[in-house]
Amino acid sequence: MNSDCIFCKIANKEIPSNFIYEDENVVAFNDLNPQAPVHFLVIPKNHYSSLNEIKDSKVFGDIFSTIPKITEKMGIKEYRTVVNTGASAGQTVFHIHVHVMAGREFTWPAG
Repeated sequence: MNSDCIFCKIANKEIPSNFIYEDENVVAFNDLNPQAPVHFLVIPKNHYSSLNEIKDSKVFGDIFSTIPKITEKMGIKEYRTVVNTGASAGQTVFHIHVHVMAGREFTWPAG
């Protein structure tokens, strides 16, 4: 845990949040600044500042196996996942997280 990290505080329930999913390794919650009708984040409970710090593929498995569980429960079959790595790529919270967005059409290339 990083004591300065807002996502660590959320994962450890120091900051109240309505989790849409939780297990021993990850939590998911709605994005506070949604970019689509459905927009939630999936984060590992352990702190990794960015994708560049993850050396264990189990972390990816924990995150990405969670997403279909949530989307299936929500009745969502099509969605976009985004992982920003570094400030110039749009990462604003330096705790690895996957954005899951749905409910509207997305264009490509992403902006």
